[in-house]
Amino acid sequence: MEEKFIPGRLVCSTAGRDRGEFYLVLRLLSPNMVQVVNGEERTILAPKKKNVKHLQPYPQLAGEVAEKTSTGQKITDLEIKKALERLLAEVQARV
Repeated sequence: MEEKFIPGRLVCSTAGRDRGEFYLVLRLLSPNMVQVVNGEERTILAPKKKNVKHLQPYPQLAGEVAEKTSTGQKITDLEIKKALERLLAEVQARV
């Protein structure tokens, strides 16, 4: 079974004040909790902690973010923003 919430995965919030906002998963905290970022309000230094049951995962994956996270390299907010914009364009192109 494929892991739904891996670093770099595109997700959309389905509950809370941020409902409808798109994020990238930064890291898995536990089987039920992840940290998400968008490079603007939720930066690398201030990620949002979300319960996975309040997130809708998408099949799109930011490979560069996933690779840098797995190798321990530094990720910038600009990289997050660009990857998020690219993935959202993919999603909108499919609709």
